Amino acid sequence: MRFEDSLRHGFGAIAEFKRRSPSAGDLRPSGDPAEVAAQYERGGARAMSVLVDERFGGTWDDLRAARAASSLPLLAKGFFSAPEHLRTARDAGADAALLLLRDLDDATTAALMQEAESLGLDTLVEAHDAAELDRALALGASVVGINARDLSSFAVDRAAQLELVARVRGHIVIAESGIHTRAQAAAAELAGANAVLVGSSLMRASDPGEALASLLRRPLVKVCGLTRQEDVDVAVETGADLVGFILAQESPRRTDALLDAPDTVLRVAVFVGDQHDTDADLVQFYAREGEHRSRDAVLLRRGEEVAKVVDLPWLEDDPSHLERARSTDGRVMLAGGLGPDNVRRAIDEVQPWAVDSARSTESSPGVKDHDAVRRWVEAAA
Repeated sequence: MRFEDSLRHGFGAIAEFKRRSPSAGDLRPSGDPAEVAAQYERGGARAMSVLVDERFGGTWDDLRAARAASSLPLLAKGFFSAPEHLRTARDAGADAALLLLRDLDDATTAALMQEAESLGLDTLVEAHDAAELDRALALGASVVGINARDLSSFAVDRAAQLELVARVRGHIVIAESGIHTRAQAAAAELAGANAVLVGSSLMRASDPGEALASLLRRPLVKVCGLTRQEDVDVAVETGADLVGFILAQESPRRTDALLDAPDTVLRVAVFVGDQHDTDADLVQFYAREGEHRSRDAVLLRRGEEVAKVVDLPWLEDDPSHLERARSTDGRVMLAGGLGPDNVRRAIDEVQPWAVDSARSTESSPGVKDHDAVRRWVEAAA
């Protein structure tokens, strides 16, 4: 399969091999590209990126070794500026090559894109800021990478990256750098990325393939109804991916403001009937029906629907609940009546994108039982 074709459908990851990086230092100095390639393939990578530049501890032999060990599409990653670099990449087994707009003018980039096409290589044209993204789109790049890391300062700005990702339509877009957790990968997915490119966090792991599988694993796990900072901290420490804050007036779990959480998780503001601006990553919005919330909700990112929340009727049960969720198209967050004892069966039946619980994790409304939080996350993860 061609590199570009491997990224067209659904959401996935390009897993990267590098022994070190200028920003992080040594990652896996004695790493074996053939061994890691096999692990990435087992872990569900859509493609593999191989650093061939000596500043990353890489050589062209690493690409050759990965090619011999894996059927994954391979991206040759380095600082390429001439046709002979692309020919070397092709001969070493690459299916695609990186073109870094920071270092290339438009005429050179266009010529290299044309040369790559003649060699049967795809290209990943990488941008870091809005001006470079505009250039990539004007050049007609089929696959656009948006790097959260400024390669001059090594500073990472994931918020700026996600806003650029959300601008891209009609192109395959890859979110690169700064991704260490499921929630961070999901944030790129919801912004519109076809894939994330992940390297450092995988190369540090004892089993890079399992680390990759964990990064891509669904469902995400949400702990909702949080009103105390110590409860947020436990949810994060236990491994929750999303933390929810109910801002509806009538809820006994209401909080007046979102509490702090690290950027390793996503904060979700829950509203009923109307909403106001917050700095939440996502909004879970229920319509109001009489004196209570509607049955189902939508999950919004910057006002745009990115998932459906399939819930139970207010204070009622429904034996068709899981069937309704299973028949719902697109991303589904499954909510309503879930707890440690039944969530695994629900996941197996529905295969949701995320699962959500508030009541099963608390000792009283708005007050979490920390052991119950742990049991919920462990059962759902």
